[in-house]
Amino acid sequence: MARLFAASDPRGALVLGHGAGGGVEAPDLVAVTEAAVAEEFSVALVLQPYRVAGKRSSPVPAKLDESWAAVVGELGSGELAGLPLVTGGRSAGARVACRTATATGSVGVLCLAFPLQPPARAGKPPGPSRLAELEQVEVPVLIVQGENDRFGMPEPAPGRDVVPVAGDHGLKKDVPAVAQAAARWLSALAA
Repeated sequence: MARLFAASDPRGALVLGHGAGGGVEAPDLVAVTEAAVAEEFSVALVLQPYRVAGKRSSPVPAKLDESWAAVVGELGSGELAGLPLVTGGRSAGARVACRTATATGSVGVLCLAFPLQPPARAGKPPGPSRLAELEQVEVPVLIVQGENDRFGMPEPAPGRDVVPVAGDHGLKKDVPAVAQAAARWLSALAA
């Protein structure tokens, strides 16, 4: 299920997914949608199929990626046909967009609060790094990350910009800075 926000004269399309436990009403997703439409990008906010089915937890990555690629493909051959496609999302949605960037034909990936490494919990060590998911992306990537994100701060690399903003993993402390970073990057990407 996708909510479409059409630009009047679109120069690109942005498809965004939500985090594992959240929805498309997250403040950063809403702000980035508004900023992208102002930059003449049509935006689709995708409610993941498992959430549409009323489930709270996401399926295994391969199943999640398959569902995401199918939704993006449908949008790309329908409402967003003919537009350069940028995919992305917040947290788990950013991971899915990275893993499927090639399959979806993305020209860029926008990551909001990329969960680089799960933090340690209850005496257990931190989870494995997810840096490989970022490194496999072969198109430009923007990561907007809270300076105090408990999942860590990815490093910039060739083709990968990282913009730290005030706050944590929720990206709620300075939502205008999140939107501004996304707008600047999308504008440069479309130039």
